[in-house]
Amino acid sequence: MRRTVKRAGIVGAGLVAVIAAAGIVGPQSTSLPVDSTHTIQAQPGTSSALSAVLDRSCGDCHSNTIVSRWYTRVPPFSTVLARGAMEGRKVLNFSEWISYSPTQQKALLVASCSDVTTGKMPGRAYLTFRRDAQLSSDDVAAICSAARQAESSTTSTARQDRRVP
Repeated sequence: MRRTVKRAGIVGAGLVAVIAAAGIVGPQSTSLPVDSTHTIQAQPGTSSALSAVLDRSCGDCHSNTIVSRWYTRVPPFSTVLARGAMEGRKVLNFSEWISYSPTQQKALLVASCSDVTTGKMPGRAYLTFRRDAQLSSDDVAAICSAARQAESSTTSTARQDRRVP
C-alpha cells in the first residue's frame, strides 16, 4: 500500500513538474499590442464581410492578436503556433496595414486572393485545430473582392496622376 502511494506521489510530482516546465518553456504570449487605427479593418472601404473573414480565419497568424484556445497554452502546439504566427506576420500583418504602401497593400490583397482561391491558405495543419477557420465560397469572394477593389483604385489613381499637368 505504501509503495502504491509513494509511486502515485512520484508520478503526481512528475506531472506537476512537466506542466510547470511546459509553462516555462512554451511561449508566454503570442499576441502583440494592437493600435486599432492601424488595422485593415479600420481603413475606409473595408467591408464588414472582409473584416469578419480576416478576424475568424486569418488573424491568428496574420495579425498581432491570437485567440486563446487550449492549444495556445500547451507545448508543442503553443510553440508551433507561435512560430507560425511569427512567420505569418513577417509575410502579412493585418494589424499593421497602414505601414504598407498602397502598392504593397494591393499586392498583398491580390496574393491573399490567390492563396485562398487555390487552398494554400489557411494551412491544413491550422485547420486541424480551427475548423471554424475554413473558408466558404463567400469568404473567398470577400477577400477577392477587396483585391479587385484595391486594383481598381490603384489603377484609377495612376490615371489621375497622369492627367495632372
